[in-house]
Amino acid sequence: MQQKKFVKNIAFLIILNLLIKPFWPLGIEPAVQKAVGNVAYGEYAILFNFSFLLNIILDFGVTQFNNRNIAQNNHLLTKHFSSLFSLKLALGVVYFIITLLLGYFIGYDYRYMKLLFVLTINQFLISMILYLRSSLLGLHLFKTDSFVSVADRIIMIVICIGLILGWFGIQIDIMIFVYTQTLGYLLTAIIAFMTVYYKTEHFTLKWNWPFSLMILKQSFPFAILVLLMTFYNRLDSVMLGYILPQQNMYVFYLLEKINDTPKLMAYQPIHDIVISSQHLAVNTGAYQAGIYAKAFRLLEAGNMISYLFSIQLIPIFSRMIKLKENVEQLVKLSFILLVTPALVVSVGCFFYNHELSAIINHGVTDSAKEFSILMLCFTAVSVTYIFGTLLTANGNLKQLNSMAVVGILINVVLNFILIPHYKAYGSAISSLVTQFFTAGIQIYFAYKIFKFKINTRLILSLIIYLIGIIVFNYFSLTFTNNWLINFAIMVVFCGIWAFLSGLLSIKSILRFVKYQ
Repeated sequence: MQQKKFVKNIAFLIILNLLIKPFWPLGIEPAVQKAVGNVAYGEYAILFNFSFLLNIILDFGVTQFNNRNIAQNNHLLTKHFSSLFSLKLALGVVYFIITLLLGYFIGYDYRYMKLLFVLTINQFLISMILYLRSSLLGLHLFKTDSFVSVADRIIMIVICIGLILGWFGIQIDIMIFVYTQTLGYLLTAIIAFMTVYYKTEHFTLKWNWPFSLMILKQSFPFAILVLLMTFYNRLDSVMLGYILPQQNMYVFYLLEKINDTPKLMAYQPIHDIVISSQHLAVNTGAYQAGIYAKAFRLLEAGNMISYLFSIQLIPIFSRMIKLKENVEQLVKLSFILLVTPALVVSVGCFFYNHELSAIINHGVTDSAKEFSILMLCFTAVSVTYIFGTLLTANGNLKQLNSMAVVGILINVVLNFILIPHYKAYGSAISSLVTQFFTAGIQIYFAYKIFKFKINTRLILSLIIYLIGIIVFNYFSLTFTNNWLINFAIMVVFCGIWAFLSGLLSIKSILRFVKYQ
C-alpha cells in the first residue's frame, strides 16, 4: 500500500513538473530575450550563472540532512526546525557577502552589482524553498510538495505573460524580469514556510554551534563535489563576459536600408559596436552570452528529464549496494533507456538546428550553430546522470571530486583559447569537450570500482544505432518540403531502429520496470 502511494505521488510530481516547468525556458525566457535584446539578456545570463557558482554555500547539506531525518522521525521537525532555519539564514549571509565581494573585485560596475544583488536574493529564496520542501517530503505531504514545487513558476509565468502582453502598462526590461522572479520565489517561500510552521509545536530562531558544525562537517565532501560540478557547468557564460570586451557606448546605428536610404533608429545603448556597410557586428561578452543562453535553453529543459530519471535511481542504487546486490544489469538497462532517446535528441538537434532554434527562440536563429553543438552535450549529461548517480550512491566522492577538478581545468583552458576567436561557439565546443570527458571518466570509475565486464555486444549495438540515426537524419532533411514531417519521420524511424539494432527490447524495458 505504501509503495503504491509513493509511486502515485512521484508520478504526480513528475507530470506536474513536466507540464509547468518546461514552459519557462521554452516559452517565457525566449519571449523576454526577444523583448529586451541579446545584450541585456546576456548580461542577465552572465550574472545569473555567476550567482549560481557559489550556490552550495546556501545549503551545504542542510536539505539532505533534513529530508533524511524528518522522514525517519517526524517528531524531529519541531526539534530541528529552529536550528536549521537559523543555519540557513547564516549561510545565506555568508553566500551574500562572498558573492558580492567577488563581483566587486572582478570589476562589475554599479549596474551589474545592482542586478547581482537581486539575483543573490533569488538564489537564497530558491535554496530556502528547497529546504522547506524537504520538510514537506519528510512529513510525507507529497501533494503539498508537488504544488509548492511549481508554485514559483506558475506565479512568474502569469506575471511575465501579463508584462509581455502589456496588461500592466509596464514595459518589460531585465530588472522587471528579475523582480518578477523575486516575487514568485518570495510568495512560494512564504507559502512553504507557513505550511511547515503549522506542523511544528514551537518555533524560535536560535543558534546551535555543535549542531551546525556537525552538519557542515558531515556534508563537506558532498558540498565540494556540488561546488566543483557547478563551476564546470556554469562557467561558460561568466567567462564570455570576462574574456570578451565590455565597452559601453551610445551610438546611432542603422538597422536596415529602405530604397537605398539609411533608416536612422533611436539613440540607445549598445556595446562595442563595429559597423560595416553590410551589417552590424556586435562584439561583446554580454551579446555573446545572450547567444549562448538561447542555445543552452533546450539543453536545460532536457536535463530536467534526465534529472527526474536519476532521482528515481539513487534510492534503488543505494538499497542494492547496501544489500550487496549486483547493480551491473540495472546500470546497463538505465544507460540504454536514457541514452537511446538522448542520442536521437542530440543528433536530431544537430541536423535540424536552424528549424528548432527558430521555434524555441520565436523565429530567431542567430544561435543555431551554438545550439547544434550544445545539444550534443545532452548525451554526455545523460550518461553522467547514470554513472554519477551510481558513484554518489556508493560514496565515491573522492573520485568524483578529482574528476570535477580536471573538468574545470579543461573547461577554463579551452574557454581561454577558444572564446577570443570563436566567442559563444568556442564556449559551446569547450562545454562539449568537458561534458564528454567527465562522462567518460565516470564510466571508467564505475567499471573499475564495481568490476563491470566490458559489454562488447552493447558497444557494437550502440555504434550501429548511432551510425543509423546519423545517416537517417542526413537523408531525412530532403524527404518532403516540410521539415516538421521530415523530423517526425526521423523520430519514428529512430524509435524502430533502436529495436532493430538490438539496443532495445521489450524484455529489457519490462526488466527495468521490475526494479521500480
